[in-house]
Amino acid sequence: MADSSPSDPVARSSADVGDPAPAHEGTPQRGQWTSKIGFVLAAAGSFPYVAGQNGGGAFVIVYLACIAFICVPYLFAELALGRHSQKNPVGAIEAIKGRTPWALVGGLCVLTGIFILSYYGVIAGWTFGYIFKNVVSPETQFADFIARPGLVIPLFALFLGFTAAIVYGGVENGIERAAKVLMPVLLVLMLLVIVRSVTLEGASKGLSFYLNPDFSKLTGTAVVAALGQAFFSLSLGMGAMITYGSYLPKSENLLSAGGYVALFDTGIALLAGLMIFPAVFALGGDPSAGPALVFVTLPELFREMPLGTGVGIAFFLLLSVAALTSTVSLLEMVVSYFIDERKWSRAKSVFVVIGFTFLVGLPAALSQGMNETLTDMTWLVGEGGFLGATDFLSIMDAIWGNISLALGAFLLCVFAGWVWGAADAAAEIRSGAGRFTPGVAQVWGFFVTYICPVIILVVLLEAMQVLDVITASLGLG
Repeated sequence: MADSSPSDPVARSSADVGDPAPAHEGTPQRGQWTSKIGFVLAAAGSFPYVAGQNGGGAFVIVYLACIAFICVPYLFAELALGRHSQKNPVGAIEAIKGRTPWALVGGLCVLTGIFILSYYGVIAGWTFGYIFKNVVSPETQFADFIARPGLVIPLFALFLGFTAAIVYGGVENGIERAAKVLMPVLLVLMLLVIVRSVTLEGASKGLSFYLNPDFSKLTGTAVVAALGQAFFSLSLGMGAMITYGSYLPKSENLLSAGGYVALFDTGIALLAGLMIFPAVFALGGDPSAGPALVFVTLPELFREMPLGTGVGIAFFLLLSVAALTSTVSLLEMVVSYFIDERKWSRAKSVFVVIGFTFLVGLPAALSQGMNETLTDMTWLVGEGGFLGATDFLSIMDAIWGNISLALGAFLLCVFAGWVWGAADAAAEIRSGAGRFTPGVAQVWGFFVTYICPVIILVVLLEAMQVLDVITASLGLG
């Protein structure tokens, strides 16, 4: 925390850790969670709108299976790596393997966090701006809204400012305190919108689409999309859970802490579906509109509802709260690297990282109609785009939000299962978790060593569109 001192009870010393990888005596600003709920609330939050593009209920079933059998075992690996080392992704790997090329995997996590934050902060700014747009200028079209530099850039800067203010406060006084307020607010707002949504005439069609799986609509692409969405919603593959795990005391039960994160996040995802699909079907919207559901379809539907303005404000307020929990996780992961490895103060780390992120994110902010060169980059990536993306923001998402995220998850999983070793990782999980018996540990080790890497590799190949080439060459596409 920014005001910690060596005598502060949440500041670490090597004596507190009791681990071969000592905590940083010279960086007392590195804090620790004071309660499990603070960790759980800070780590949770995301919305699977891709369900509407991939068959509704069938996609949800696959999504839940991916959470249970792939993401949760992998989540425990990241948490164990973080708590064992008490460090950020780079330091965690170096604590086990030293300064070898494996440390580059941690570096990839840090870069992924910075670049995802740079364009995700732009989108989060749009969301925050829509709270007021629905009142001040409801007739303004989304394409016009995001093409106004006088709106988008200040909103981007403002949202990064909110994020920086929370992370500047440190783990206990900043992130944990904010999470304890933001996530309950998020839940209350979601429940209010859900009540309004499911009571609309015709909402039952949306509930049927969402809750009654039709597996005839399920495709291989949808299965891969479900796993990718599950990883993204749990913030896996970018080292955020390694960082959050490093703030957990040795006495903490990783099984329950990680389990609550997955349970809470999955609950948020399921509630999001109950909030959106009944309203979309009741008011004649298209559930497969994808991202356009948020900024185009739903605002139009809200205007047709009784008390629609209030519902719209509540909806975009809760999206802003959810986005803020995500940007805080991204920034804290990067800041922890500079605190641990560069011995910077928390204040310096926050200001430098957030300033750099703002500069890197400006092209993404300008790429939605403000600057033609950045809006249409077919001059660089060709008519087909880079993995289908032709504007700067979408290209950044393809590189960092798809390929880099999946690559990081694959390499971290290999590191945990094969380099560190499933047995050593299981021993770390067992500390404080009495129910993690040798039999359970053996099953977990099998998943992390063999099942998870293979499945994540499939997601990586799909993100790079390699599977499309393979299936086409085999005449299966």
